[in-house]
Amino acid sequence: MNIVRGLPFPSSVQHPVVTIGNFDGQHVGHLALLKVTLDVAHQTGGTPVVLTFDPHPIQVLKPDVRLQFLSTLEQKLQWFKEHGVELAIVLEFSRNFAQLTPEQFAIQILQQGIGARAVVVGSHFVFGAKRAGSIDDLRQLGQAADFHVHAVLPVHLEDEIASSTRIRQLIQHGHVYEASRYLGRPYMLSGQVVEGAHRGEELGCRTANLHLPASRAIPADGIYATILEWKHQAFYTVSYIGTRPTFGSGERILEVHVLDQNIALYGESIHVHFIQWIRGDEKFTSSQDLARQMSDDVRQARRILETAPFSRTIVGVNASVDCST
Repeated sequence: MNIVRGLPFPSSVQHPVVTIGNFDGQHVGHLALLKVTLDVAHQTGGTPVVLTFDPHPIQVLKPDVRLQFLSTLEQKLQWFKEHGVELAIVLEFSRNFAQLTPEQFAIQILQQGIGARAVVVGSHFVFGAKRAGSIDDLRQLGQAADFHVHAVLPVHLEDEIASSTRIRQLIQHGHVYEASRYLGRPYMLSGQVVEGAHRGEELGCRTANLHLPASRAIPADGIYATILEWKHQAFYTVSYIGTRPTFGSGERILEVHVLDQNIALYGESIHVHFIQWIRGDEKFTSSQDLARQMSDDVRQARRILETAPFSRTIVGVNASVDCST
């Protein structure tokens, strides 16, 4: 997949079929857009293209709003590549860009900048300054600019529309299993393992510790059944998010304990996939009480991971997880 920042791009693209969006989280609704884009490109001999924006428009238009994202730009681009996109165009979203009228966006960006021959968007798509342009406006502009518009209906799960906002709410309330149904995969946080206080090791539950990224949506404090991905291997894990109130509250952190393995992960980059919530955070009266609860958490995590439908969607999990009891 080619990645281009800005327009126009130097090389010609055969019959661009363009889908447009922020694609935060890359959920099942986004997948529906991508599927139509790929289908139209295949039927017309065209090139599947994604047009996305960086930074997110909210960061420019409402800088005081602290929006926590479901994914990074790098994860987004990797997802496009894995799903068959041939060209990803990343446009800088600025205040000047935000002032483009719907007509200017259609002509300057889609027609002149990309040469779009087909555009695939959600049926509630809005565009242009002050979100003035509707899907009907885009169709009319497409007639003048020689591109056809394909409108894709929202994806519903149990009467709820799959959206980044809905998924973000679920994650922040600890409902990671429900969020995974909208994402089509478990929610993931990544980072480099940092030095901890070694309390987990003293309690017989060695952990890999990660700082929580300020820009990402973070699951609610508590214990989760998780899968750790490291160097194309995957391991059953139980994870904790919180401030460790038993030892006096400190920095909110992610601690990951690998089941049945003793792996030195300090300094390594890892991915943590959240499968299911187990319990909320608690303050224990003694480290012995905490250790007993941690043993029960490990047992519950193992039961969940051996049966949860998303457990075996992680890269390498079939070959690398130790399922011993």
